[in-house]
Amino acid sequence: MPNEVQTAGEAGWGDLDDGALLDAMGDRFDILVTVDKGLPQQQRIDVRPFAVIVLRARTNRLADLLPLVPALRSAMGALAAGQVREIVG
Repeated sequence: MPNEVQTAGEAGWGDLDDGALLDAMGDRFDILVTVDKGLPQQQRIDVRPFAVIVLRARTNRLADLLPLVPALRSAMGALAAGQVREIVG
């Protein structure tokens, strides 16, 4: 099954705060992938119609995030709406 991937900016949501961004996602996406480690503590994810995956690497540079991709792909198939998974590299 193909995945649709968009950045917040590509979706026109680049200027939205976290709560407004989560509201905008609605039923449009199944998973939010973020590097914002504080998001799950600041927002109620358990009531959302999508899951959240937080990527934690040494930095947010692509070179440091790329090694997390296999675990990210695995987690994407195992999460239900309202769940949060942290992937640490």
